[in-house]
Amino acid sequence: TEAEAPELYTIVKNLTLRASMPMPRVYIIPGDTPNAFATGRNEQHAVVAVTEGLLRILNRDELEGVIAHELTHIRNRDILIGSIAATLAGAIVMLANMAQWAAMFGGGRHDDNEGGGSNIFGLILMAILAPLAASLIQMAISRSREFMADEGGARISGKPYGLAGALEKLSRASRSIPMDANPSTAHMFIVNPLTGRSLMNLFSTHPPIEERISRLRSMRPV
Repeated sequence: TEAEAPELYTIVKNLTLRASMPMPRVYIIPGDTPNAFATGRNEQHAVVAVTEGLLRILNRDELEGVIAHELTHIRNRDILIGSIAATLAGAIVMLANMAQWAAMFGGGRHDDNEGGGSNIFGLILMAILAPLAASLIQMAISRSREFMADEGGARISGKPYGLAGALEKLSRASRSIPMDANPSTAHMFIVNPLTGRSLMNLFSTHPPIEERISRLRSMRPV
């Protein structure tokens, strides 16, 4: 409530007015790792959450940039888009599993037919490649939505340098104070809480921090 966290509540309220959005519910997450996320099926049923660690290390301009980023996720319905992408990826994986079982137990009926071996090989190849392709597509969608939220957040707050500074601080802190986050929810946070465990940008839910910061610093303050 406004009485419990007056500065944070006021920032969220002012930014929602500027973005012509309903006021979301505001949550503070106990924990030292600085991070934030938004969730909710639409603007009328939305949540913005920040950690205690984030409130400790960010100045007001940086905090406004982070909140505006999360509000852009809500306005762009990124939670819904991410859910659809995850559902489609799950369906592709299920079909791939069915193809794998078909190759194992149904392939024998085609052994006597010309081309039976190639059909089995095709099913096995699909079972291997389809889940990989689905994951790559899902990650690519998540990264593109992060870029859009950065740009939208910079425009709502009018302070792209504030958001860029916040991303720098959050990136450094996430490496030194890792968050015990579930990989299935990593895409929701403004910076990847699993940064230390990510080996390739191709398989990351977030774009490289350096590229995000560079894009923001190339924008003019509104």
